[in-house]
Amino acid sequence: QVQLVESGGGLVQAGGSLSVSCAASGFIFSDHPMHWFRRTPGKEREFVAAISRIGISTYADSVKGRFTIDRDNAKNTLYLQMNSLKPEDTAVYYCATMSSGRLLTISRRADDLDYWGQGTQVTVSS
Repeated sequence: QVQLVESGGGLVQAGGSLSVSCAASGFIFSDHPMHWFRRTPGKEREFVAAISRIGISTYADSVKGRFTIDRDNAKNTLYLQMNSLKPEDTAVYYCATMSSGRLLTISRRADDLDYWGQGTQVTVSS
């Protein structure tokens, strides 16, 4: 049974930093690209960042240079370090991946991903 459990969200002032994590289980973590998406009320899930099986990362333009995605395959854990946070970064952050039956490559489309965590709230005050 695949499980993705996010943690580490919270409240931070604009300009501050926050790190969120995603503990994975139930699949071979090192075989899967991993993704971070976010959602604000009334909006679709938005791609934030992704990291390939071998550690190649890609970012949404809105977070490039401020956020860093990383993974620890030994700990089956995905990370997102968020610096220089802005009020518009306020959202619920989700980690996600696709099932083994799909092509195991990074995707910016939420519809390509099958497994999602419950999300963790990040709130940036102005």
